[in-house]
Amino acid sequence: MKGTQVLFAGLFAAVLLFSSAASAQEEGRHEVVLQGTGFYTKDSNGNGISQHATDTGGFLVGYRFHFNRWLAASADYGFVRNTQQNFTSTGPFNVQSNIHQATAALIVGLPSISRLQPYVLGGAGALVFDPTGNAGGFVSGAERQAKAAFVYGGGVDYKLFYRVAIRAEYRGFVYTRPYFGLASLNSDVTAHTAQPSVGVVFRF
Repeated sequence: MKGTQVLFAGLFAAVLLFSSAASAQEEGRHEVVLQGTGFYTKDSNGNGISQHATDTGGFLVGYRFHFNRWLAASADYGFVRNTQQNFTSTGPFNVQSNIHQATAALIVGLPSISRLQPYVLGGAGALVFDPTGNAGGFVSGAERQAKAAFVYGGGVDYKLFYRVAIRAEYRGFVYTRPYFGLASLNSDVTAHTAQPSVGVVFRF
């Protein structure tokens, strides 16, 4: 009797696993997404330097692979441009830069509600700050600098049609503030950037 119960439990688990995988495959395991983003960095102070980054917007493109209906992995690239404003004892120094973000994350799906599919995410990557050299945002000697970043967040997909959805998402980045290779701008503080976004998802 006990052996039969174990066998039944094993078969039941296998059916659940198969049906979950089949469901994910029917909906498509692959996703591409295009999102418009905001980019808002918290002010910081360190080593006698007060720092502010201008609020801005950009875009995010990504690819997501669904292992099953609950777990997925993503790779994303984003772009924005802002100005890092540094207020020091010798005066203000503004560095305008293009910011490239490259991240990878694991996504855990939460129980769906009608057409809504919420999820949470966590991962890591890099933010690359590349000075533009434009007038008003240029400091002599400023160099491109990459910073490792932890990314976390969550979002929700609203299914519009078969394999097409609208996505609203929030991502937070935690990283060391850039100083562009200039010791005089090195505040050595941890920065936090909020990145809300909305976009379109295509699943295949």
